Amino acid sequence: MTEPLNRSTAQAAPAAPVRIVHLGLGAFHRAHQAWYTQHASDGAEWGIAAFTGRRPDAATALAGQDGLYTLIERGEGGDRFELMSAIVEAHDGADVAALARLVAAPATAIVTLTITEAAYHLGADGTLDFASPAVQADIDLLRQATAPGAAGTANDDGDRPPAAATPAGRLVQALAARRSTGAGPIAVVACDNLANNAAAARAAIGGLADVVDPGLGAWVAENVSFVGTSVDRITPRTTEADVALVEAECGYVDSSPVVTEPFSDWVLCGAFPAGRPDWASAGAVFVDTIEDFENRKLWLLNGAHSLMAYAGQLRGHATVAQALADPACAGWITEFWDEAERNLPAEGLGIPAYRAALLERFSNARIAHHLAQIAMDGSSKLRMRAVPVLKAELAAGRPGTGAARMIAAWVAFLRMARASGSTLADSAAVELGAALSLPAGEDLPALLGILDARLPGDAPAAAAVAAALDGLAVQRPA
Repeated sequence: MTEPLNRSTAQAAPAAPVRIVHLGLGAFHRAHQAWYTQHASDGAEWGIAAFTGRRPDAATALAGQDGLYTLIERGEGGDRFELMSAIVEAHDGADVAALARLVAAPATAIVTLTITEAAYHLGADGTLDFASPAVQADIDLLRQATAPGAAGTANDDGDRPPAAATPAGRLVQALAARRSTGAGPIAVVACDNLANNAAAARAAIGGLADVVDPGLGAWVAENVSFVGTSVDRITPRTTEADVALVEAECGYVDSSPVVTEPFSDWVLCGAFPAGRPDWASAGAVFVDTIEDFENRKLWLLNGAHSLMAYAGQLRGHATVAQALADPACAGWITEFWDEAERNLPAEGLGIPAYRAALLERFSNARIAHHLAQIAMDGSSKLRMRAVPVLKAELAAGRPGTGAARMIAAWVAFLRMARASGSTLADSAAVELGAALSLPAGEDLPALLGILDARLPGDAPAAAAVAAALDGLAVQRPA
């Protein structure tokens, strides 16, 4: 009988002390930040306590394996298996008592975030969206939870304190506990695909703290360093076949393996007042300014992904590799990349080599990166992946056809989903549904307004998207 995976059966080294807390326990974190931490020269000194987002399932499964899991690096020539041990605790994201205890611990130096773009609850202007019901609910709860004498940990009966709805709200609860214990400064490292993700994290977390308790907001401003990053490693969903493969190849039962590509990249910018692992020894790069690196990733990799996610599905494709093999999709990617490249610095980013590497990575058919997975939450993603390029091209007197086509493909995809009765997998599903229910011709301005409130009134931008929609209708296969 094959043994289950845990530190005893795997004869793994003792768990490292918790010094990093992570919010958003998913496959990407386990393929990226956890990998860099394990491969750092001092990785044995830096354990990660990870918390889930919406559901506790991943934490339950990993906790049963003492945090261990298998990383499958899937290259063109075969698979490589690595036992990962950097995660030493796994918790339900709603367990704010555990989160507060760990963040308040003096040994904890870093909080990392992979919570998805939509979970920051920011408006199109980059500030906290106070119209969001989740944000309003968190403000009410946090005012009670952070009041003097409020319980921040489980009581004697083991009852948990109420948890905020958003990741930012939960972290504010935990930071209030750190402030109370006097544990000192800490770094919050945003690892989501957002333009200027350090500022996004500051707007979400600092914005909540300011409203809930100005004193706490001032403490956050003085004691929390928000670190910006550009992160890159394609990580598709794990399948039952992958679970069976690990058992056959590794000789143990792992309920939670992660599949990823051999390539990885991490660029960071910001201060770590309480220290950090030697991530540079694992290949991470530290820079003084990060905006250009962020835009290179957001526009070239993520932008191409979004374009394929919508246009590819419209043309009947299911995976990135299938979409790239379609000459029409490949041509649209090249057109958009040319536009994006014109709005990035010519030096220092190695863009020609980056583009060539992306084509090679996208064409790896052994990585089944499903377009439906990428298509989720398009209303927040295209705001950063397509809109800035379209605006920049139009401002320079160019048509911005490639960026407009990405937005048009999103609109056509939404219309197709509505016509088929499919559920919209988007945090703005209610707003999108209302826009799509408008009479013909009125839905487009409403949809553009969800991406950016100024787009409907930008006549050249709206006209470019409308023209691209007409082109898609003509070129879509029967």
